[in-house]
Amino acid sequence: MKRTSDNKGRHLLRSLFLTFAKIGAFTFGGGWAMISIMQREIVDRHGWLDEEEFLDQLAVAQSMPGILAVNISVAVGDKIRGGAGSLCAALGTIMPSFLIILTIAVFLTPDLIRNSPVLSKVFMGMRPAVVALIMAPVITSARSAKISWRTAWIPAGAALLIWSGWPVVSNPILYVVLGAVGGYLWYGRSGGRKEEERE
Repeated sequence: MKRTSDNKGRHLLRSLFLTFAKIGAFTFGGGWAMISIMQREIVDRHGWLDEEEFLDQLAVAQSMPGILAVNISVAVGDKIRGGAGSLCAALGTIMPSFLIILTIAVFLTPDLIRNSPVLSKVFMGMRPAVVALIMAPVITSARSAKISWRTAWIPAGAALLIWSGWPVVSNPILYVVLGAVGGYLWYGRSGGRKEEERE
């Protein structure tokens, strides 16, 4: 029985490592570009988190210091297999990027990329795909968070203010704090009303 349990545990650790290594290896464009692939693997394929849990982890990962993809991988790994799961998932996420960057640093200098018409065209061609990878999870997250046409002005306004570059109002941390306070006040009040209605 113990041997079966150990085998199952090792299989889960291997699965965590390989899943996050695949995410790290085939995603270009940073943490946001990884989200749609992460959601497909974590929620749809393996069922490690449901969609709501994934969105909650995404919100926490964004508000914490560090790399978004690594933060999510640590949280998922911890839920599945504790500390060992966190380590395997984080290593899986980091290793492909590390090896790719190391290879680029050794063989592809900035001058070589600039002066090579083939490489320049390859990187130019990848840019629209990266934008699409970033847009897909934004739309999915908006649907899951139940953002309607009446409330769409909130994220749109915050995005425009962050993009503006104006002092103070362009700081993303401000909107994380305001969102947390607003959510606490709004849902706290709503919860209080529901309890009163039940009574």
